[in-house]
Amino acid sequence: MTIYSCHIAVAVALPVEGSYTYGVPDALAPLATPGKRVLVPFGRRRVTGYVLGETVPSGGYAVKRILDVLDPVPLFPPEMIPFFKWVADYYMHPLGEVIQCALPGGLNVYDRLTVSATPGGLTVFEAGGRDLTPLEREVMTRLKSGPCRLKDLRERRVPAALVQTLEDRGWLVREAVLQGGVARPRMERFAARGDGTPPASLSRARRDILALLESREEMSISDIKAQVPTAPRLVRAMVEQGLVRVYEKQVYRDPFGEPIPPDTPRTLNPEQAGVVAEVDAVTGKGFCPFLLAGVTGSGKTEVYLHLARKVMEKGLPVLVLVPEIALISQMERRFRARFGEAVAVLHSGLSAGERLDQWQRILNREAAVVIGARSAVFAPLDHIGLVIVDEEHDTSYKQGADLLYNARDIAVVRAKLSDAVVILGSATPSVHTCYNVRTGKFRELRIRRRVASRPLPEITVVDLKKVADTRGARRFITPPLHAAMTAALERKEQVLLFLNRRGFASFPVCAACGEALRCVHCDITLTYHRLAGVYRCHYCGYTRKAPCDCPACGPAPIKLLGMGTEKVEAAVKALFPDARVARMDRDTTTRKGSVVRILKSLRKGAVDVLVGTQMVAKGHDFPNITVVGVICADLSLSFPDFRAGERTFQLLAQVAGRAGRGDAPGRMILQTFTPDHFSIVAATRQDYEAFYKVEIGFRRALGYPPVSRIIQLRISGVDPEATRETAEALGSVCRELLQQEAVYRKWVTLLGPVEASIQKIAGRYRWQMLVKGLRIGPLRRFVRAVSSAAPNLFRHPGVRVVIDVDPYFLS
Repeated sequence: MTIYSCHIAVAVALPVEGSYTYGVPDALAPLATPGKRVLVPFGRRRVTGYVLGETVPSGGYAVKRILDVLDPVPLFPPEMIPFFKWVADYYMHPLGEVIQCALPGGLNVYDRLTVSATPGGLTVFEAGGRDLTPLEREVMTRLKSGPCRLKDLRERRVPAALVQTLEDRGWLVREAVLQGGVARPRMERFAARGDGTPPASLSRARRDILALLESREEMSISDIKAQVPTAPRLVRAMVEQGLVRVYEKQVYRDPFGEPIPPDTPRTLNPEQAGVVAEVDAVTGKGFCPFLLAGVTGSGKTEVYLHLARKVMEKGLPVLVLVPEIALISQMERRFRARFGEAVAVLHSGLSAGERLDQWQRILNREAAVVIGARSAVFAPLDHIGLVIVDEEHDTSYKQGADLLYNARDIAVVRAKLSDAVVILGSATPSVHTCYNVRTGKFRELRIRRRVASRPLPEITVVDLKKVADTRGARRFITPPLHAAMTAALERKEQVLLFLNRRGFASFPVCAACGEALRCVHCDITLTYHRLAGVYRCHYCGYTRKAPCDCPACGPAPIKLLGMGTEKVEAAVKALFPDARVARMDRDTTTRKGSVVRILKSLRKGAVDVLVGTQMVAKGHDFPNITVVGVICADLSLSFPDFRAGERTFQLLAQVAGRAGRGDAPGRMILQTFTPDHFSIVAATRQDYEAFYKVEIGFRRALGYPPVSRIIQLRISGVDPEATRETAEALGSVCRELLQQEAVYRKWVTLLGPVEASIQKIAGRYRWQMLVKGLRIGPLRRFVRAVSSAAPNLFRHPGVRVVIDVDPYFLS
């Protein structure tokens, strides 16, 4: 047995629990430090692992050795390891995949199994050889053109036994080839003045190069070439003379674009100053969570900027989270104007190289402020001083695939592990956060007035039932809204129209038989997109070209019922032909930079009317918007989810807050079929306390979060029978465990299994179960016990079971 001087715990980037012990050869021992990646054998593969620290082998098995250390310096500080372990444990997700999710993409290396034909195999095959089966001939024909992945052969339904047979004959060979590692630092050639003495007879171009290098410490070859076109050729000769030194140096790709002119801190009003003083008093003295509840337009961002300055003066970094990329540009501009090069950004809109560069800037402590969407919660900051979660109520903080974390919640945990202050800011706080305030877990800070004492918008409610018989555009752009828009446009002010549904018609049906056009992969109606000329599914992306026949009765006209932002845009252009109209939804913002372009046009006054989905409701500050129209306030109320009322209140209050942020007063026209619903009444009064009082009463009566906690088990598969059987078998295991263990019966309530409200998405049939209780600990232990009791159900080849701790969407 090999004796190693050092053993390390390694989390491998695979769906396996916990960490594994590996031996470190003496030559690699000084390099294998926590936070670095290592290449390790795992089964028959070589995979990337992450060093967690030294450990002692438990004995009883042969310890494998690491093959290589992949990083010269750690990719994350050791302080983050307890945070990664907490996230893995809480969300019941493999530790190695948690770390992989946190790091920039494109770093890891892995073995890819390839298959290639041997020279002997090709000789026999080309000579005709023995009689081959059609499938053997297909495989050899494919390999004749070059190696391919073993996975490609399996996708062609080539049996593993056939591959083994051909390998035994010596006709093909399997190899493990290291792949990956596509994200790399950008290196650029730089030049500096050498020690050599220039000769008397030196050309003018060479003298110009020396003059440039003597005026500064170093200069990139590309920058020198911009001033001396022949520089690359001349520099090579000057290196031989000792006049110039040339070397490679890492340079950062610029994700920001245009420079931002600096600004100066604004004078805070008494409420803002009071918030800054209260937070500053506890900064650096341990963990302290705050809810900053400030009405829309109250200047929360300026409070963030003042607090960031104070924290940075204490030598501590700041982490700022915003819910969506669309909001990052606005927050980034404000922070860059105040702090310049000290700001880094992290979000999925960056290229792999840009994200790697920003990660390394943070790691090298070249950036004291990190701004980003939910994944920025994993930024490699050491000893954080302040964590800010802006628009903390936003559902975008919940990750929807793979590691199903809530960035708001784990930002609080990260602050706690770092002894930092955390501020959750919102004009419409989540019920969850307000409950934490009421139960004494968080402290509350309030800003009740807008900046410069500007009034909140006047809100007019229009009952859509009274215009139900109206035809055409006036049915959804009612007379009160039309009049308000006309007046605003005459005053050269801007208008925002909000409808949380994209497309032109949301319910196309056959005029002959009444059959709706449905997605073939999802249990959902297609939406008509007039500009693209297609019917599209908003869940899986399936499209049908328009016009098309009815799938039930053949050629027949299709009636375009329902509406979306595209129809509203068309109506506005017809009603106001001279107005400049823009639309901001997922259809118009797919290209990189498109969101910034739309917002810049609005800021410069090049847009008179902006039509959009919830993207326009979140935190944008445009002083010239004075009228906001909500086309239909009831859409979010129809979702089969206990948070429907909360989301409706938040959306309406937030979109109302876009009006009247400048010198002119604002107005909102709120159109609804249910003007008496408590969420809509509270939103029209901008009265969060009234909303919370009613909503928390419903949550208590029904036993839903935040009064209780929930874990959702989502079961999905392409075979409806196999999916149903797996869901029912999982339900039986859960019920048996409840009967056997009294401790679970005390703390756990089981709901389901039942079919999901949308029974099929992207060709997968869906079932779900809810595990509910007052405390999250017993729920997680129960789910772990279920997965241990029936591992075959969680590893079913055709059915996927996903565990979602603290789910946000139950449809």
